[in-house]
Amino acid sequence: MVEVQDIFAQHGKTYQQNHSLLPNQLKVIRAIENCRTSALGGHIDECDECGFIRISYNSCRNRHCPKCQTLNKERWIDARKDDLLNVGYFHVVFTIPDTLNPVAYQNQKVVYNILFKAAAETLSELAADNKYLGAQIGFTEILHTWGQNLMHHPHIHCIVPGGGLNSCGQWVNSRKKFFIPVKVLSRKFRGKFLYYLKQAKLEFYGSISYLHDNGKFNAFMSSLYQKEWIVYCKPPFKNAG
Repeated sequence: MVEVQDIFAQHGKTYQQNHSLLPNQLKVIRAIENCRTSALGGHIDECDECGFIRISYNSCRNRHCPKCQTLNKERWIDARKDDLLNVGYFHVVFTIPDTLNPVAYQNQKVVYNILFKAAAETLSELAADNKYLGAQIGFTEILHTWGQNLMHHPHIHCIVPGGGLNSCGQWVNSRKKFFIPVKVLSRKFRGKFLYYLKQAKLEFYGSISYLHDNGKFNAFMSSLYQKEWIVYCKPPFKNAG
């Protein structure tokens, strides 16, 4: 089975020569390349009972390393199972237009925070509206920074229970096959995201450096308001486990 480490070993140097990478990206590549190799040294494990000795290379423990994070991933999934309710769950995905990808890439911390905030407020406010559910809901948000083609395409996956608590603290079920209309979710999310983006301190380089000009930035923002943003709301599954 081909691993990320194998790909870096075969193509890493060529890729680095042909692309401009940030220091933190280079750090991740080096960590994964060196993980469980002699470059990081090793350690000895000895059984207290039989005296069996095993010598192993050290792990990089980088949070992006697929080898090192497998156990943490399984622990996180198990912990989330403890939070599950005995109700159906909706899978809601919030995406941004492709034209925003360069802005997101050059301002990752800012844009990713806005993604989380805008998606959370969209779900919470619409669910609280009596027109849709009239209840306070909880949900889990997960950021994905790539699309199916493995190119940069940030979007948020949300696992949302089919119901919530009303003002009296009583559970209210959502409709079995319906949560909130996707067009309503989309336009609410678009408005919130662009509002926060306009307030943010952003940097623009290379192909999008023209956005430093206020007039061009405002025109860019206007074009985003005119687009229909894509939000998916998939039918409920039995549970999130």
